[in-house]
Amino acid sequence: MSSEAGGQQHPLGIYLKIWILLFVLSAFSYMVDYLNVQGYLRWTLIIIFMLLKAGFIVAIFMHVMWERMALILTILGPPMVLFFFIGFMAIEGDYTFLARVDYFGADPNAVPNPVVHDAAH
Repeated sequence: MSSEAGGQQHPLGIYLKIWILLFVLSAFSYMVDYLNVQGYLRWTLIIIFMLLKAGFIVAIFMHVMWERMALILTILGPPMVLFFFIGFMAIEGDYTFLARVDYFGADPNAVPNPVVHDAAH
């Protein structure tokens, strides 16, 4: 029986290396919380680690790395377009909000007055 009949074989070492890398990236993600990183840096680091882990899982464990480029683009193209549109709409929404603040003259950091119930009624 030839080795071609068994299909494509991938070295076991790459799976172990990626598994260890995923463990390290998860440890970094938990360290963001443990070190109490706050603000935009926190969310940027969490999203970077999340996307790296998802990318390694898709590329190695779902065998996308060994597929033809046409299939890779067919699988990953639509989500990339959606990410582009989500980012574009987030920028557009921020612009619209700030334009309304400028036009109506409202303070974007204003805090609404508390509701006070009158005891006489």
